Amino acid sequence: MQLDNIQVRVISDGSYLLDGGLVYGQIPKVVWEKDSKPDRQNRVRLGLNCLLIQTPDRNILIDTGVGARHPERNKELYGLSSSKLLRNLRANGLTVRDIDTVVLTCLHFDHAGGITRLDRQGNVIPTFPNATIMVQRSAFERLQIPNERTIVSTGYTAKEDFELIEENGKLLLLDGDTEIAPGINTVVTDGPADGHQSVLIDLGSEKIAYLSDLVPTPSHVNLPYITAYYRRPDSTLEQKRRFLNRIEREGWLMVFSHGYTHVAAYLERHRDRLTLRPVPTV
Repeated sequence: MQLDNIQVRVISDGSYLLDGGLVYGQIPKVVWEKDSKPDRQNRVRLGLNCLLIQTPDRNILIDTGVGARHPERNKELYGLSSSKLLRNLRANGLTVRDIDTVVLTCLHFDHAGGITRLDRQGNVIPTFPNATIMVQRSAFERLQIPNERTIVSTGYTAKEDFELIEENGKLLLLDGDTEIAPGINTVVTDGPADGHQSVLIDLGSEKIAYLSDLVPTPSHVNLPYITAYYRRPDSTLEQKRRFLNRIEREGWLMVFSHGYTHVAAYLERHRDRLTLRPVPTV
């Protein structure tokens, strides 16, 4: 989407599989499987959708997908194949060195796993060597004291990855809502996780909301649909209610971080019923 002198694109890192009961929380399978057909292991396919924002002088990447560094067990568990993010960036005329800002909405492995990669000698290196990595301070601090629950969502190498970024002087810790460029703001929505943040692009003529895990798929527009591993379910519910009301009222385009069949849509109301009008992203 072209917004004045800013270009916004969805850049996919592919997809992965996650247990349907985990994705839909307290919603019964007989209800959610109408939207997401599970495989034989009860897993549903989710997209890994990142956002590329190009201004006249900056290339800003929102989230980095899962990356390529995973134990074999996780590859099987989540149905992971090769990372597609870098290939899709190249398809849009960019290399890893062209990205100068990376905003991570949370530090879960499916959003932040791509910040490092292996070089030809097998050494771990930053994926985007010229990029400042923006993370909420509360998310980073939580990463320093992992427990059995947080390790499952962030991955086993996350702490070491961020230490590498910090050593290179490329880590910028944010304290609350932040304007990262004119009309482009991060907003703390920490119901799903400590330091979780959404990204709002408001350029007057068009508005785009990337709510990340707050509303990860089109199905999660339904208020009771809250993923089981979220840190504060009740807070997530109230944040969803507030943002969805605003998005409907002001006509924002929503981009779903884990949408698979549909990645972007407008909210519309017909006869007091909230519906989605999908928008093609390619």
